[in-house]
Amino acid sequence: MKRFVPGALAGLAAATLLAAPALAGPTVTVRVEGEHGTLLDSTRVTLPDSDTLACGSGGAHTVADALELATGGNWDRAPGLFTQTILGETHDNTPDDFWAEWIGSSTGYVPGALGVCDDVLKEGDEALLYATRFVSPATHFPLALEGLPAVVEAGKPTSVTVVAYETQDFMTVTRTPVAGATVSGGGASAVTGADGTAVLVFAQAGDALVRASKAGSVISAGKHVTVAAPGTVPPSAPSSGGRDTTAPVASISGLANGRVFSRKRAPRTLRGTVSADPSGIKSVRLSILRKRGGRCWAFDGESERFERHRCGGSRSFRIGDRAEWSYLLPKRLPRGRYTIRVVAIDNAGNDSATKTEIRVK
Repeated sequence: MKRFVPGALAGLAAATLLAAPALAGPTVTVRVEGEHGTLLDSTRVTLPDSDTLACGSGGAHTVADALELATGGNWDRAPGLFTQTILGETHDNTPDDFWAEWIGSSTGYVPGALGVCDDVLKEGDEALLYATRFVSPATHFPLALEGLPAVVEAGKPTSVTVVAYETQDFMTVTRTPVAGATVSGGGASAVTGADGTAVLVFAQAGDALVRASKAGSVISAGKHVTVAAPGTVPPSAPSSGGRDTTAPVASISGLANGRVFSRKRAPRTLRGTVSADPSGIKSVRLSILRKRGGRCWAFDGESERFERHRCGGSRSFRIGDRAEWSYLLPKRLPRGRYTIRVVAIDNAGNDSATKTEIRVK
């Protein structure tokens, strides 16, 4: 069965959703942009920390899980069919009419690689589903608004940048400044120049939601900004920015990439550190994937055992929020090839992943 169209079709088979466990997984955002407007503005959901069976048995924390929660199940997830309808809007998955799926993070957007049933979301990610055409007109690409401070001062100019995340081969993504994009919100509006920048001036104090748009591109996610009265912005919140935008970095000790262990000396305790972060560490998550004989397993943090899993997928679990992390396995790793991945997330929503691949013979 065809699983996805290059560029990450949002469709794939789905089965009846079962009740989700109380244990919480990552908090993510879902947005759906239809052909003629926004169907679902940025909606935050917290995913269950196990497989919801939205697409049948498989991994947890998928785009399908997030879409199910954010839309209240209002999307086409009939077994054996590609996703065609989301929130009442249908696109039939012909090359010039389909739902595209992209995933946004603190480092930008990338097209989904496997489709909504298999692409896994991390803390703070955005699942973006949008109607597009591959043949004519040209494929649309998502816009992003950068450099907008959380607090600005009314009457003072504020520079922002609009970029597009584009791909020609569905593998390599480029971040390109966008000229001629309109940036608007809170009564302010400006058009970007050749370098992708625009200057906004907010006339009145209050809260504003700012977005970037341009014909032929996917409108950006809205960014909230507080417009303070003239002369009231403190030095700690300058109009030029000042937010933490740098993710903490995790390290894995003693498991150099490509290292081979004998069965008797296979790792049992995994450990490492996370770099200091100005907003503090919110969560450290661990993923252990095993492959042997063409079959794959993922370690489940709740049951503390390996469970069958799709090869190439991912499943993570929370192991703490400390700068020094460690995890004791119930026994030494059995024979196989392993991908061990650690994700560090700070309180500002920035995240980074570190992975290593080892073998136990």
